[in-house]
Formats: sequence, C-alpha cells, structure tokens
Amino acid sequence: MRTFSFMLFLCLGIAASSQTTISGKIVDESNQPVPGANVSIVGALVGAVADFDGLFSLTVEQELPFTIEISSVGFDTADRVITGPVADLIIVLKEGTELDEVVISASRTPERIFESPVSVERFGIKEIKNTPAADFYGGLENLKGVDVNTNSLTFKSINTRGFATFANTRFVQLVDGMDNTAPALNFVLGNLLGMTELDVNSVELLPGASSALYGANAFNGILFMTSKNPFDHQGISAYFKGGLTSQEAAGDNEYYDYGIRVAHAFSDKFAAKANFSYLRGTDWYATNTINVLDPSTDRSDPNYDGLNVYGDEVSTNIRGVGVALVSAGILPAGAENLLPNEDVSRTGYEEQALNDYKAESVKFDAAMHYRPFANDFEIIYQGKIGKGTTIYQGANRYSIRNFFLQQHKIEVKNNNFFVRAYLTDEDAGDSYDVRFTGININRKWKDDQTWFGEYAGAYVQATLAGQLPENAHALARQAADTGRLVPGTPAFQQAFQDVTRDPDLSSGSQFRDATQLRHADVNYNFSHITSEIADIQVGGSFREYKLNSFGTIFTDFDGPIRYSEYGAYLQIQKKLLEERLKLTGSLRYDKSELFDGNLSPRLSVGYTLGADKNHNLRASVQTGFRNPTTQDLYIGLDVGRAVLVGSAPDNLDRDRRTYDLSGNGAAVTGNQTVTVTGREAYENSFSASSVINGAPVQSEAALVQPEKITAFEVGYRGKISRFVIDLSAYYNKYSDFISTENVIVPLYGEVGDDGLSLLALQNGDAQVYQAYTNSAVDINSLGAIIGVNTKIFGDFDLGVNYTYAEQDFDKEKDADFRTNFNTPKHKVKASFGHTNLFTNFGFNTSYRWSDSYFWEASFGDGDIPSFSVIDAQINYKIPKLKTTLKLGGTNIGGDEYFTAFGTGYIGSQYYLGLTINNL
Repeated sequence: MRTFSFMLFLCLGIAASSQTTISGKIVDESNQPVPGANVSIVGALVGAVADFDGLFSLTVEQELPFTIEISSVGFDTADRVITGPVADLIIVLKEGTELDEVVISASRTPERIFESPVSVERFGIKEIKNTPAADFYGGLENLKGVDVNTNSLTFKSINTRGFATFANTRFVQLVDGMDNTAPALNFVLGNLLGMTELDVNSVELLPGASSALYGANAFNGILFMTSKNPFDHQGISAYFKGGLTSQEAAGDNEYYDYGIRVAHAFSDKFAAKANFSYLRGTDWYATNTINVLDPSTDRSDPNYDGLNVYGDEVSTNIRGVGVALVSAGILPAGAENLLPNEDVSRTGYEEQALNDYKAESVKFDAAMHYRPFANDFEIIYQGKIGKGTTIYQGANRYSIRNFFLQQHKIEVKNNNFFVRAYLTDEDAGDSYDVRFTGININRKWKDDQTWFGEYAGAYVQATLAGQLPENAHALARQAADTGRLVPGTPAFQQAFQDVTRDPDLSSGSQFRDATQLRHADVNYNFSHITSEIADIQVGGSFREYKLNSFGTIFTDFDGPIRYSEYGAYLQIQKKLLEERLKLTGSLRYDKSELFDGNLSPRLSVGYTLGADKNHNLRASVQTGFRNPTTQDLYIGLDVGRAVLVGSAPDNLDRDRRTYDLSGNGAAVTGNQTVTVTGREAYENSFSASSVINGAPVQSEAALVQPEKITAFEVGYRGKISRFVIDLSAYYNKYSDFISTENVIVPLYGEVGDDGLSLLALQNGDAQVYQAYTNSAVDINSLGAIIGVNTKIFGDFDLGVNYTYAEQDFDKEKDADFRTNFNTPKHKVKASFGHTNLFTNFGFNTSYRWSDSYFWEASFGDGDIPSFSVIDAQINYKIPKLKTTLKLGGTNIGGDEYFTAFGTGYIGSQYYLGLTINNL
C-alpha cells in the first residue's frame, strides 16, 4: 500500500511539474503596454496574446528549459529562455522599422518586406489605430503609390499605376481570400460591404502586375485584407464614432459609425467570432451643371446637356420634327423651313431632385474555426453579409439602394497548404439608374414625340411673330414644359416611385441583379520537404460566373448566362550566397472558356548588401493578363448617350433595339422604325471622331480579346542611419489594351456605300454605340516612387513619399480609343506624428498633394484640378478602462475637391471616436 501511494504521489508530482505558468507584461521602450503582442513557444503551436494592458498569461506542458518568442507588428522580435514558472516577467520590445514587418502576399509565403521580390505596402494594426482618416480604409490613401478615387462617402476605389475608373477591373481586392468585386456591376465594393476595423489584422497591397500568382485581373495590383483569428484575438471590443460632414452644396450633416466584435476560444480545438457594424450619413452632393456637349455654353443652349442634370440627354433635330409634322398635316407646307437645322434637348432634372444622398452600410460576419488535432490544421467556415446604400458612377450615375451581398467560404488549411471555396451572391435591391429616372419621369409626364412636337409648333409661332431665334427657343421650351412635374410635389413623387420600380429602361430605371460567382483556390507549399533544394509552391483556381440581371444590365432576358475559367501556377524560390541572393521564378497558366489560354511568367532577383545586411536591391520582370469583364462580354444597356454592347460572339445578336426614323428617313426607307442588333456596332459603323470631323470612315472596332502586360521593375530598400528608404521604378508595356470605343451606327445603308449610310447621318438617323474592343496602338506606362521615413526631434515620426506616373499613348493614331489613365503625373504625401507625445496621448497628421489630370470615362470626360488635403487626429488612451478616445478630421482646410469628373465635391469630415478593448 505504501508503495502504491508513493508511486501515485510521484506520478502526480511529475504531472504537476510538467505544467509551467508564465505571466507578465509586454511594454515598449517608453514603458507603454503593447496590446495584441504575440507570445509563443518556439517549436510548439502554443501561445497567447497580450491584452489591452500588455498583460499575458500562458500555461504549458513543456519540458524545461524552453524559449518563448514575443512579437508585434512594428517592433523587433524578442525571446526569453524559461527555466521555471514566472509570475512577473517584463518584456521590453524595441521599435523596429517597416522593413522588418512580415508580409505574405508578395510570394504567398511569409517574408520580411525588406526581402520581398516586388514592391509591397503594409497597413497593420498600429497604422489603423493612428490613421487620421475617419476609417481604416480611408487611411490607405496615405500609402505611397496609391490612388483613391472617391465615388461617394462610403464608396472609394483603390488603384495603383494608372488606368482606372470606379469599375476598377484591373485591381483585385481580397478579403480573407475572397474577391470583394460585385460580379455583375464589375466594381470592387471597397469597404462598403467589407471588413470592420475591429477585426482587421493586416492589410497588404501589391502594386503592379500580379497575374503570375493570382491570375487574371490582378493586373494593376492587388489588395489583401486579413481578419483576426479568434484563437489568437479573443474578447469583446467595440467602437463608436460620431461627427459631421460639411459640404457647401449639402451643408453640415451628422454621421455615425459603430461596431462590435465578439470572439472566444471555447477550447484549444474550437473558436468562433462575430462582427457587426453600422454606418449612416449623408453623401457628397453632385451639382456640376457644365454642358458636356459644349462647355462654353450654359442652360440657354437649346441642346443643353448638364453633367449632373438628367433627362436632357434626350434630343432630336428640331427641323426633322417639323418635316414629320408637315407630313402629318399638323404644320402647313414650308413651315419646317422656319425651324433651325439643329438638335434640341428636353429639360432635365438636377441630381438632388432624383437622389436623397443617403449613405448607409450594414455589415455582419461570423466565423467558426475548428482545429481537430489542436495543432496548425484548421477548418474554417466564414459567412459575410452586407447591405448598403451609396452612389456609384459607371456609364451613368446609379443610386445603389439596399444593395445586398453575401459570401460564404469553407477553408481547410495548415502551415503548408490551403483549400478554399466560396460563393458570392449579390442582389441589387432597390437600386436605380439616376439618368434614366430623369429621362422617364419626363416621358411619364409627356412622351418625347408630343414634347418635341409642341416645341416645334411654338417655335414656328414665335418666329412668325417676329421673335429672334434665342427668344423663340425660350418661348418654345416654356410652352412644351407647361405642366411639367415639379420636384417635391405628390405628382412628381408618384412618378419617381413608378419609374424607379420599373426595370424596363424604356419606361423605368430600376436595375435588377441576382448574379453569382463561385470560386475555388488551392495552394501547397513544399518548402518543408524541399527547403534544402528550393522553396516550391504549386496551386490553382477555378471560377464560374452566373450572370442574372433579368435583361436590365446584360442580354440575359431569356435566362442566366454562365461561363467559367481556371488556372494553375508553380513558384520556385532559392536563397544563395549566405542568403544574400534571393531568386524567385513563377509560371501560371489560365484559360477562359471564351478565349485561348495565357501563360504568365515572373522572374525576380533580390540581393542584400552591407555588413549588417541593411540594403536590398531588387529587379523583376513579369507578364500578366486580364480577361474581358462580364460587362465587356455580355452587357446590353442603353445609357442615354450611347448603347453599350458587349462583344462576346453570342452577345452580338442578342442585343436588338428598335428606333424611330426621322421624317426624311421614313420617306427614304418607307418605314417608320428600324431594328438594329449589337452586331452592327462592330460590323457596320462609323468611327465617332471621323463623323465629328466631317469625314466619316468605317470603324475598326473588333471583338474584344484578353489584354496583356509585360512589367519591368527595379527597386531599393534600406536603412541609412535613421532613415528608412524605399524606392522603385517601373515600365509597363501593354498589348491588346482593353477599353471602349464610341462608334456611330447608321439606321439604314451600309457603311462604305457612299450614299444611303451618309444620308442617314445627315438626317440624324444614327445611333451612338459603345464597343468593347482592343487597341492596335502601343500603350505603355512608366513611373517611379520614393518613400523616406525617419524619426526627428527624438521620437516624432516623419514620412514623405513622391509618386510619378505617366502613360505613353499616341492619341492621334487611334482617336476614338479611350485608355482611362485617370492618374496625376505627380503626387506628394507626408505624415507627421507621435504615438506617445506624453503619457497616453498621441497625434498624427497627413498631407496629400495631387497634380491636375484629365479624367476619361464613359460617364464624362473632364479636367481634375490640382488639390491639397490635410487630415489630422489626436488620441488619448485610458488604460484602466481599456479605452481610446480619438478626435479627428479629414480635409480640415475645407478646400473642396473632387477626384473624378461627375462626382460630388469632397468636403470636410469631423469625428469623435471611442474604442473599447481593441487588441
């Protein structure tokens, strides 16, 4: 019995001695806590995360002695040897540089930014907390080389290296590995329906072509947003921001934004989290009334077409109306000669009469993480749903109301592989086209034929009464507009509701959409097997589109349109010469069922110099491509100024439209109407520029093919004394550049017949189409970026960067082709701040200057003036309450500006924020 008791006591003692508890506090060099710091056992998958006060506790069953490693973004990694239980361990982390931060996106494997083979930017938890922007997504605007085009208060489009509109199809955004693009509308949703800032773990951005690893459309760059794992970041955190937006046109308006995150590890095998956020405010009013047809004129122009005025796009030749009235016996013979041979447009409505400028974003996501073996093997389900109201500017201005998007993902992974599959499903909700709302409210009140007929009759009467043309036009418009619906009246509101609920663009403006995207990814890293030879990775992807707009966007009036694409890649990476030389090569093959396959190779070399290995040179050459988008292929949409028709071969005859002919046209053809298919835009059309120049020639718009790029880049990263320097230069050569070309289709005759087709142009019997095609002209771009960060006056952070960007395109060789470069040649950004100016108090300011540039897009072309913007914030931490207060403002100078032609002027935004327990 004594022997048994002794053995039992010995076993219990051994079991007890195998458990070691370590607790302590992690602080920086100013003795301030480092919340969110990771504490892990070297060689084991066991760890803990420091709380808001920097405190941590870790109990492990590990044979003594062992080593713990302490790391946090922005600090050098530290380690300690543990020889027994410790209750008051103090770890002091030394502040590092951004070159020491670890990124994954550049090579699909963890590596220091310093060693990355290509340019990469990182925006981590520290930057998110210190950004003066109203939210973390807006803070990305201060990264070097990044352009942010502001569509509206809640909708911002990120781009790098030029060639972008708001439908930025050359730039990919991934949220936890899921593409954040609306598959039908072709715009990246930004953070309208993205990630709450409480759950953001890191943001990485790769500027430039990335097709070799990430496939089609990772053409100008790719943005990665990664959320926090509930095993590592537990607890309840919340934030609330309130403030106002100020704009000359809209006045001062309240806005608020709040969110909550809940995460818990129920065991070492199962953890879960949930996030919710809500934002509401008033959008920037768009009030530009410039005449897009002739900026030198104003509303007195009979054919006035205001930029943010809708309904005045409908116009016709008023003499042609007179001819028809004479033919019908309504006007006496010869009266048509009293009418001028010019176009007259209907009277439009300003945008603020057609849009309430409500901005709203509701986001919810939840995830369950399961580690069946309590190691790095993990099974994840993640679901995201979002609902938003905003403004989107594409071919027209769209009021996105109650837009709904959901994504569901299943992922299996460990440190060496992942298999991921997800579904994206979108619903346009109550969204509508603002331009067609104005057009069809007019038509609901009075049809075009009646309105133009009354205008022509009144003009003839005024002329016979001796009025000059200018007065005759004014009297004619007054007569035709008698009884017109007035905004704010019950009759106008009823017409507005009827039109915005009607998906037929001949009478309504609603667009419907239930498009889906299915995607799967797989990646395996063989480095744990092949590291002595080289680091080798293989992977692949599959994607299927199911377009379903019910005929309101695409030509899917008879059912959904489906097509798919797939790809596979290989990457080999090797370090040589005492790990100073790093060689990376990759190759990817992608195939769309609509096009031939494409190979995308990439080769890069990096070399680390200096005794301390603190200088790195890099060079890379890579190719990329992008497939035509869903709209490039299958759109069939009349946007007022033009009919957009995609160039997929099976789309050309699906787009069929019937047009009324002029009086002269009816007399020539013997028909009152004519039916035209989309094929005519590519096979029987004039180039728009040749018609404008008075010498019509046939358009050469061909069916669209994939676009290709060859990108060359060199760069340097290093630390010289107290200065961290990052500079790069690139040169891009494009072939088969995808864009749009305006063409004019005669409603009768064959282009080149030198007779009937020219007569159609003369009679105004022609329709502008927008073709999706490739340019045969060489298009190149080049640029350079330099960034310098340092500390001055002790611990004050100072950063300055400059970006140069330019395109090389001979417009004279292809006058109708639009590259949509839309990027300033020169940009300067700077930041200045201190995270702990005095106890618990910090501040940060940022400055941005942009050169003027020309904006080119289907909605409108125009100059963007140069602008300067200053943002600033101060913050105060209350450690006992685990709370941070933040007071800030954007564009605090108050000089309103805009980044795209046709959007609202961007005013100032001021906020007061409260964040609780955000690790």
